[in-house]
Amino acid sequence: MKIYTKKGDGGETSLFNGVRLPKDALRIEAYGTVDELNSIIGVCRSLNTVRSVDTHLGRIQNDLFTLGADLATPAGSRSRKTLRLKSGAIRRLEKSIDEIEPELEPLKNFILPGGTRTASMLHCARTVCRRAERLAVKLSRSEPVAPEVVVYLNRLSDFLFVLARWVNSLSSTPETKWVPGSDR
Repeated sequence: MKIYTKKGDGGETSLFNGVRLPKDALRIEAYGTVDELNSIIGVCRSLNTVRSVDTHLGRIQNDLFTLGADLATPAGSRSRKTLRLKSGAIRRLEKSIDEIEPELEPLKNFILPGGTRTASMLHCARTVCRRAERLAVKLSRSEPVAPEVVVYLNRLSDFLFVLARWVNSLSSTPETKWVPGSDR
């Protein structure tokens, strides 16, 4: 299979159901941002040295491929190959948050993104995840989007925040509290 088809040279791309859209269409922007998030999580994995963190991130990358396929296949498309994100992926994230969060110091202040390289990249992933969520919500206002897509992205950003804190905790890297009005 060739990597280039020349079909996108005019600024259009195909959805999984064969419908062609401009490359700047909101649906393309939404699943393109999910793809960007997946790539950033790949960077997080390359920096990470903790096996359990890698296991979480590997599952998330697989979920994001499914979520991207879900966004690339408009509701009503009929194909046996259609992938849809299931609510079990959301429950898995919630369970992971519930397992990790008790190991962390309770938050009493906002913290600045940062810490180890892995944690810092997890914070970057979290912000891209929030952007993907905003785009999915915006898309859902004009076209049907599975509710699991928006919920998963919302929960994933929470999980990435908790995971960044956990990575810092595992390496004994202190969190930096936000001090309003401070010019440190």
